[in-house]
Amino acid sequence: MDDAPLKVAEVGPFFALRTDPATGEPREQGYALIGEAYRLTREGAASPLLRARVETVAANLRTDEPRVAASLAFQGLAARMWSLALGQAALSGQVSRLRSDRLWWHPGRAAPDDLWWPGVPSVMGEPAGLAGQVGDAAYTHLLPLHAAVTRAYRVPERLLWGNAASALVGSLRVLHDWCRARGLPKAAERATELARAQLAHPPLRDTGTLTSAPPAFRRHSCCLYYRVPGGGLCGDCVLRRAPG
Repeated sequence: MDDAPLKVAEVGPFFALRTDPATGEPREQGYALIGEAYRLTREGAASPLLRARVETVAANLRTDEPRVAASLAFQGLAARMWSLALGQAALSGQVSRLRSDRLWWHPGRAAPDDLWWPGVPSVMGEPAGLAGQVGDAAYTHLLPLHAAVTRAYRVPERLLWGNAASALVGSLRVLHDWCRARGLPKAAERATELARAQLAHPPLRDTGTLTSAPPAFRRHSCCLYYRVPGGGLCGDCVLRRAPG
């Protein structure tokens, strides 16, 4: 297991975490503690950190609808959190504890440089079991992020949990294919079972249907990507054709 961290990073940028030691003040490099993104202003608006991310996504997708950009920004962050936890769990049997008051986030950068934990994070203990550890690691971030996006951008709760489920299965598919291509069938099976365990319980229960070999998902909601200019429908969308 000594090379497990390297293997996780090799899966892809969403599975990698920047861990080089800090040589200066992270804020001077544009980073902020990710927990700051989950706070609302006194008026109930998004924090400057979350707003910066949503605006970056909106500009990249050329959409002028903040709620569409917020939905997709949430899905992108959910994919990062699921990938970090699921990849490590499947390949090493461990899950890092990435506390929101110590994990640095750069809203303008892409993976893996968007998330930074200077040094080596601690790993979770055994009591929760591996599936429980994966859930704890992700929901530490997804629960407060969900609350912030729901309140600040008026995105429906069910839609966002559908995004989280879609992000989970997207991470699973990348990891599953990578493991199978490298002769790691047990890790691929472990990843599938860990993901299935998350989908079996609230808040992801009833967000969609997962099939395996290879993993595929049909969600029960829409992320609003069809409203992006030239966006169309996602492969797992509940819709059969874009409205209008």
